[in-house]
Amino acid sequence: MRYRTLGNSGAVVSTYALGTMTFGAEADSATSHALLDTFVAAGGTLVDTADVYSAGVSEQMIGTWLAAHPVEREQIVLATKGRFPMGSGPNDLGTSRRHLTRALDDSLRRLGTEHIDLYQLHAWDPVTPLDETLRFLDDAIRAGKIGYWGVSNFTGWQLTKAAHRAQALGFTPPVSVQPQYSLLVREIESEIVPAALDAGLGLLPWSPLGGGWLTGKYQRDVDPTGATRLGEDPQRGMEAWLPRNELDRTWMIVDTVAAVAAEIGATSGQVSLAWLEAQPGVTAVILGARTVAQLSENLVAASVALSPTQLERLSAVSAPVVSDYPYGAAALAQRDRRLPGGR
Repeated sequence: MRYRTLGNSGAVVSTYALGTMTFGAEADSATSHALLDTFVAAGGTLVDTADVYSAGVSEQMIGTWLAAHPVEREQIVLATKGRFPMGSGPNDLGTSRRHLTRALDDSLRRLGTEHIDLYQLHAWDPVTPLDETLRFLDDAIRAGKIGYWGVSNFTGWQLTKAAHRAQALGFTPPVSVQPQYSLLVREIESEIVPAALDAGLGLLPWSPLGGGWLTGKYQRDVDPTGATRLGEDPQRGMEAWLPRNELDRTWMIVDTVAAVAAEIGATSGQVSLAWLEAQPGVTAVILGARTVAQLSENLVAASVALSPTQLERLSAVSAPVVSDYPYGAAALAQRDRRLPGGR
């Protein structure tokens, strides 16, 4: 396992994080605790959850494990999120001081801890004044309830505004952003990655295997079956079967990943994870798993070394499809502009 600082902070985290959205949904208590055991034994330190994962059950399962592992708790960098509704009232969602006060206290209670290392806004809130949210986060840091704060699912302008507004107000700045990012989904490179690099935020990519597509488990024009996400629900969310199956780009990426994997004796999933870990600004790749076997296989990616040529092949075949303006040739022309005298 390798380690990096969490964005512009001094906190050190493993380059692979354990995502726990499966806890309480696709993994029962015993399996969830076994996943934590396996992750920590491999040198993993960053554990990521959210209050809405299984309606709080994910946090409860982590809390139970932490209570039984006080020594490991000292090594764990614990991250959770708040923003989405945990009740039916008009104040039971958003990033207002009122909602986040209760959300944070409830997360602390479920996790059985007095301090959360990284507290993340799960999404932008268009209703609450940003200054109100930033002041709450700064107060929570000063009160010792959280160590750092970050964002998830923000656009480029949103995370830039949050970072610069915090700086202008003299508040603690954010240290991380958690976006969807993989060989299949690289659109964040247009705005979010540059914004994160500019603000010194570490990237914590989720869905790094594209909902299983990058493991090589699916075949073109063959409907998925069995105990997989798309086998159980072919229309599941953003990784739905039909749209991706019809794209030549999908299968070009899958085939190239498989070819590289064959060259180095790794799995397609491990190659996909190693590519992502090597991308600019990435602090830790979030691994989600239903079983210990899945997690163990994915953790091997920490020891997979891709050559510069292999990285370039993967980057070339997965180049995001963007419109010419303002991200295509026009952007390249602006980037390549030179002033008189060679600057």
